[in-house]
Amino acid sequence: MQKKPKRLAPKPQYLSSSQLVLAGFETPFSQHLKKDNRWVVLGALIPWDEICPMYLKVFERSNTGRKPLNPRIILGALIIKHMCNLDDRETIDQISENVYMQYFLGYSSFNTEPPFDASLFVEIRKRLGIETLNAINEKIVAIKTRMETSVPISSSKEEEKNNAAVPRDEEPENKGRILFDATACPQDIAYPTDLNLLSDAREKSEQLIDKIYDANLHIKKPRTYRKIARKEYLQTAQKKNKTRKEIRKAIRKQLGYVGRNISSIHSLLDAYPTIPFNYREHKYFFVIQTILEQQTLMFQNHIHTIEDRIVSIHQPHVRPIVRGKSQSKVEFGSKIHLSLIDGISFLDELSWDAYNEGSHMMQYVEQYRKRFGFYPREILADKIYCTRENRKELKEKKIILIAKPLGRPSAVADHIRPGERNPVEGKFGQAKTAYGLNRIGARLKDTSQSWIASIILVLNLVKLAGVALYCLIINKSINILGQYLGCVIRELKQLLYEKMLPCNVLSSYSYT
Repeated sequence: MQKKPKRLAPKPQYLSSSQLVLAGFETPFSQHLKKDNRWVVLGALIPWDEICPMYLKVFERSNTGRKPLNPRIILGALIIKHMCNLDDRETIDQISENVYMQYFLGYSSFNTEPPFDASLFVEIRKRLGIETLNAINEKIVAIKTRMETSVPISSSKEEEKNNAAVPRDEEPENKGRILFDATACPQDIAYPTDLNLLSDAREKSEQLIDKIYDANLHIKKPRTYRKIARKEYLQTAQKKNKTRKEIRKAIRKQLGYVGRNISSIHSLLDAYPTIPFNYREHKYFFVIQTILEQQTLMFQNHIHTIEDRIVSIHQPHVRPIVRGKSQSKVEFGSKIHLSLIDGISFLDELSWDAYNEGSHMMQYVEQYRKRFGFYPREILADKIYCTRENRKELKEKKIILIAKPLGRPSAVADHIRPGERNPVEGKFGQAKTAYGLNRIGARLKDTSQSWIASIILVLNLVKLAGVALYCLIINKSINILGQYLGCVIRELKQLLYEKMLPCNVLSSYSYT
């Protein structure tokens, strides 16, 4: 039976958002859309002409084969996914059914066909990376300057003028207020235990033995005792209440099975001239051996912590992050540092290892200076940042640290109020509750980093869309009020003319 050929996704050409459209010549697709819809506002707000070339630099162009997809569709679909907190397949379905989303992606007419296959999202996250997404983020938040807000974000031309006005020997004046804080981004993994981790490693080692065993090369297939090992694992794992002695006994048995399987794999590999594993299987083989070494060391020394501890066989890059929160003292994922400037978020650092953000504080200050050309005037930070070394360096740079002072509390001193750091805490809550920062669904290291950077990008877009919508409402109200005043003035003129009264005063006024 002949297979049904796959239908290629539609290829709408990219049109510049700055292209002029004469009044009355708009497409029927756009004439019937509400101007204050969030996707319409965002579509007009994002500088597509500037960020689309940044996307195209990542992908290699070829003179042969099919042309690449519209970059606005790719980036717009990524924004829709995280803004609505959808999975990959649901994002494609929503785009195929929603008129406003298709307008946001640059469609000239409604199309029921999916823009691309949902599996392409993985490749997009791999290629974009955190660096490109952060560059796109900073390019988009430059719109703040055009909205005439108090955020000290200036364009390149304005920075050149400001730097040229300041003598080279003198430092530019400190400007702006910045909030610092860090949080953990938990991965979507099962809660790790030593017994479950060893059971997963044992099952994966059994699969590798089945893969490389060849009757022509090997005399006899090594025994794995997989049924007995599985039964012994379930006897302890399925108990509601387990004692330490029972857990330790079960771990000892699983260590023996995993060690036996590793030895069998090495003996089977000796018969091959080259290693028969592919990249993914080779990676699993190294991870299993590392887990065996770590668990054996902890079992022999009666400890439960070790450096660079692996907590997931499928995501070996994930590390435990001790947070000390009441809900969960340990979270498993990456740790990020965020700088908040008047509602705009910047991702300063992302690390899969736990770190002290207080020791990196001056790096974040220098990143602020690199972005805007000057140091901040005020910094609001938590207690962990307020070390003596940081206080000394900030004083040398004439930066005010708004935090609890050292020594005994004074009744006269102006202490930081509890509500002053609420914006950055609220930003973390918004990202975790509304946009899925508390459960990163990507499995690879690179795709997880792109996932987090995309959420930060969406946070800024939501903030900018709210400002733009507020300005749109004000402009609309001003226009309505102006039209009303114009009608009143015209009626008043007509009344004065009818009564043959002098209207020299009113004739000098006209509504514009």
